[in-house]
Amino acid sequence: MIAEGQIVLFRFPQTDLTDGKLRPALVLRRVPSPYDDWLVCMVSSRSQQALPGLDEVIREADPDFPQTGLKTSSVVRVTRVAVVSTGRLAGGLGHIGPNRLQGIRERLADWITVGTTRSTL
Repeated sequence: MIAEGQIVLFRFPQTDLTDGKLRPALVLRRVPSPYDDWLVCMVSSRSQQALPGLDEVIREADPDFPQTGLKTSSVVRVTRVAVVSTGRLAGGLGHIGPNRLQGIRERLADWITVGTTRSTL
């Protein structure tokens, strides 16, 4: 069963809509509709590409890292989002805590509504 805050595997499409590779994705929220669709964002092991004040870096040294199921430090790419049917999400790896999830949602909302990141607020 899919849940908000869960880290799952998903074949995240490239920006040109070609198939991407199977990678972790963070489940942000269930889409309100009669379908079982979810808003997810991409997770990448290239944490050096994190956008300050927007993306969330999950480091191996973080106390909550073991519960994520990630293999190495990773970045939640907040602006890389997709709406996905549950059937397209494969295997849950782990999850993040509610405080970290809420912070990611707030940064996404700020970026969409105001066009700023936390570092520029």
